[in-house]
Amino acid sequence: MTVAHIRPAEVETFSLDWGTINVTIPEELRWTDVRRGEEFMLTTLNIRLLPDGRLAAKAYGRPVAGGRGTYVSFPVPDRPELAALAAGAASRASALWAAHRGLS
Repeated sequence: MTVAHIRPAEVETFSLDWGTINVTIPEELRWTDVRRGEEFMLTTLNIRLLPDGRLAAKAYGRPVAGGRGTYVSFPVPDRPELAALAAGAASRASALWAAHRGLS
């Protein structure tokens, strides 16, 4: 997946809260990292809007060996396609908020 191929409407946003968005990382963009001697496959980005308008992101995942593991955050590598995913998710969240239908 290239940066040009990430469109906000295609971003799988599965949780939208005030200031944070949880996004599934497409398989072709996933990576592994090690924490406390355990390897994790990173599958989710948690993206938040900072007060100055910039985005911040952390990655979460599951142990490669299986099991639940612990809820530990990992830094997001400086890769253009991940930055594009975060920006697309923020645009998608903005569109969802703008299209609200009022209180129910």
